[in-house]
Amino acid sequence: MFKHLTVCATHQRLTRPFTLKASLRLYHPSNIHMNRERDISPPPSKRRRLAPESSTITSGKKPSIPSTSSTATKDLTVYSWNVNGITPFIQKRLDSFFTKASDAQPAQPTASFRDFLRRHQWPTCLFLQEVKINPDDTATQRAVERAVRDDTKGAEPDYRAFFCLPRDKYNARGFGRKVYGVCSIVRADFLEETNAKVRTVDWDLEGRIQIVETEAVNGWPKLSIWNIYAVNGTDNPYKDPKTGAVVGTRHDRKLKVHRLIMEESKRLETEGYAVVLAGDLNIARARIDGYPNLRTKPEQHVKNRADFNKKFFDDPQGFRGVDTFRHSHPSEKRYTYFPRGGPFGYSCDRVDLIVCSDGLKQNITAAGMLDTPADRGPSDHVPLFVEFTLEPRQEASREEELKTGRVAGST
Repeated sequence: MFKHLTVCATHQRLTRPFTLKASLRLYHPSNIHMNRERDISPPPSKRRRLAPESSTITSGKKPSIPSTSSTATKDLTVYSWNVNGITPFIQKRLDSFFTKASDAQPAQPTASFRDFLRRHQWPTCLFLQEVKINPDDTATQRAVERAVRDDTKGAEPDYRAFFCLPRDKYNARGFGRKVYGVCSIVRADFLEETNAKVRTVDWDLEGRIQIVETEAVNGWPKLSIWNIYAVNGTDNPYKDPKTGAVVGTRHDRKLKVHRLIMEESKRLETEGYAVVLAGDLNIARARIDGYPNLRTKPEQHVKNRADFNKKFFDDPQGFRGVDTFRHSHPSEKRYTYFPRGGPFGYSCDRVDLIVCSDGLKQNITAAGMLDTPADRGPSDHVPLFVEFTLEPRQEASREEELKTGRVAGST
């Protein structure tokens, strides 16, 4: 059986790729407008509809339930989506902002987490950013937990929801404290089989970083999977979270968070983890990633972009990661951020990324985004995803791994 996951690793470079096993998929999100290079199309005059085979699963398809067999191939799938507020997904009428499909029309995506998970064949993880939940609002958190649970008495996979919400009383204020925040929705069977733990980092008090980490058990490698809502660089002041004193700008804070993520990821790699960094990174990496233009004003944005590319891709002393979408689609002009100030596609950027350890590169079987007005839903971002197929990890003692230089996931 296959398993789904997103990984985040640090410090020691993962130099040996995981063994890749090709897998065929009848219904796959990569079939949605992903097989051709194109410039962004003119804004459509009407809302585009997804083809039924692209957005739905046949009713007779069984959910992919992970096996505890240590010899089974591991299939890991991670979705990420900046939802720009979680309220529409837990309202009484979950599909209220979508047009009701008639018998003659293909079904449309709905603002339901269970529908999303079902439509995309029960991914390992669904990472949400900018959930905008007041940290004291336990009622909304419980509502999200209920919205992702299995109510079919075992006919479908069950999920758990974990939250990282802002605690910074100086830098995360306003809007009734409904700012920032991330939520990680993870398959319960995956959590159990991998002995996974969900944690935060002590240097983030704004509700921006959450990490799912697994043990090397049942054939799985050690994985560190990050859900990230990166700082948006601005000239606004950044204050010391303890004293409230101004210590720089949000640009300065963004650059520091780049360094902190890179350092922690490299440290994790030295401990044998493979790493995937997924989320809204608030960086469009290159000219190809912005339409109609890449943002170059003010100049600090150019510096932030250069710093990000250096720390996570270019510097031999950096993370040296793999941009999973750009690795899979070197020249495609595709985007994840579609602001709502005009027709869909009038301005857009690829600022949401999934970056993995170099050792996972040959295990990428699919990567893309669901870039349609319907899939954007109530947000101003669209979901993106990556899939890995991992050969089962051969068990070895920690002493043997250190002696041979093997890393998590290698065979």
